[in-house]
Amino acid sequence: MTEPVFNFMHGDQPVLVSCPHVGTHVPESIAERFTPAGAMLTDTDWYVDWLYGEAAAALGIPLLTATHSRYVIDLNRRPDGEVLYTGADNTELCPTTTFEYEPIYEDAPPDQSEILQRVENYWRPYHDKLQQTLDDMVARHGVAVLIEGHSIRSHVPRFFEGKLPDFNLGTADGESADAGLAAEVFKALNSDGNYTSIHNGRFKGGYITRHYGQPVKGVHTLQLEKTQSCYMDETPPFAFRADLARGVQPVISRMLESALQWAQSKA
Repeated sequence: MTEPVFNFMHGDQPVLVSCPHVGTHVPESIAERFTPAGAMLTDTDWYVDWLYGEAAAALGIPLLTATHSRYVIDLNRRPDGEVLYTGADNTELCPTTTFEYEPIYEDAPPDQSEILQRVENYWRPYHDKLQQTLDDMVARHGVAVLIEGHSIRSHVPRFFEGKLPDFNLGTADGESADAGLAAEVFKALNSDGNYTSIHNGRFKGGYITRHYGQPVKGVHTLQLEKTQSCYMDETPPFAFRADLARGVQPVISRMLESALQWAQSKA
């Protein structure tokens, strides 16, 4: 039986949470070509769906999560493989190295034909579901808010020097979401004073944020990149830390509540 490309938790509210990098499944035909570093799937957004799931379910917010690893295909990159971040170090649509520059493949990485097939098999179904859900929200409510849920190790020298803030909110420099919505979400992230945060200072939003965030059409998209040190061990075996997560999950809940209240006020 083929594993589904995504999981979808239904909800009737005009807010959607998307987690495109939580997947850990790698088809056998691909996994057998991985190096030991590739097989560890280190750059997964570990447990992000767990962090959002309970609060999203309680609020009636749908949750879309990837099943396949970002090493198979990165759902937050352009399908044509064009560079997303000009002047920065970019990882590919089908990554060939880890964030530590370790090779993912023992021999040849996927060629263009294989990449195109992965787009059809894995990338397109996820984005079709994402687009359909947002379209339905706008049709029903007149507005849709998309929260892009991500996480990353607190130190990633490949992309940034030093330790990252705990919460990195991105709205494509204000282009992907209403400023008032962003302000309410950012306020919620800072509500208990226990975490550091920044808005459009590090991660400003990947392909999904930039592509789907179209406020003039009623779709507002925000990306939240959390440092994994807030809720898990950042070294193998990447254990979930319930003692740490107990502090993060109420903040995420307040963030979703603030996004939902804003959306309902515009519906």
